[in-house]
Amino acid sequence: MTSRHERGFLHRYFLGNSSKRMHKWIHYFDIYERHFSRFCNSAPVILEIGVFGGGSLAMWKEYFGAGAKVLGLDINPECKQHEGDGVEIFIGSQDDPAVIEDILSRHPRIDIVLDDGSHMMRHMIASFELLYERIHARGVYMVEDTHTCYWDEYGGGLGRQGSFIEYAKGKIDEINAVHARGVLPISSFTRITDCISIYDSIIVFEKRSQGSRQAPVTGPL
Repeated sequence: MTSRHERGFLHRYFLGNSSKRMHKWIHYFDIYERHFSRFCNSAPVILEIGVFGGGSLAMWKEYFGAGAKVLGLDINPECKQHEGDGVEIFIGSQDDPAVIEDILSRHPRIDIVLDDGSHMMRHMIASFELLYERIHARGVYMVEDTHTCYWDEYGGGLGRQGSFIEYAKGKIDEINAVHARGVLPISSFTRITDCISIYDSIIVFEKRSQGSRQAPVTGPL
């Protein structure tokens, strides 16, 4: 049997999937494994925004192993049919604070959020602001299909204020706020974020408490 720790597990699962529908770009699978592999066999809780045909929820359950809890959020009530052992579906809009609060009240620890929802700019930003600070202190927040940030019909456009890409550019400054000499306030995001990784059509935020980063470390040259 192929181990979920083997490189390429998710891509092979995708190619061999013959049951539930799943739509993913091929290059996403390496990115998933790069950022998610450390959670395998540690019973993580993953929230995927956007259920579609339920295929990726089943994939995450297989990938993360025994004890993993897979949560799905979708506005379409028909997605409830994809619930099963270790898979729970919530119905509602990803930008609705009441819906997000309901999820967090039932699952106070969420390790991974994967936003594959509406891809509308206002929804992507709203979900991030509702969830990011409240997921686990070593958690991962991944936003995919960010190519829509360049498409007018999703509220995007090259350099357009209010797109998630422009929002993320601001977060690059924010993660470096300690070096801005007081021009940019040190925020909660600054204090809890380890890194931002930007790929073709995906942005990943990884959390880790930063403590005090104001004083540079010097040593012998």
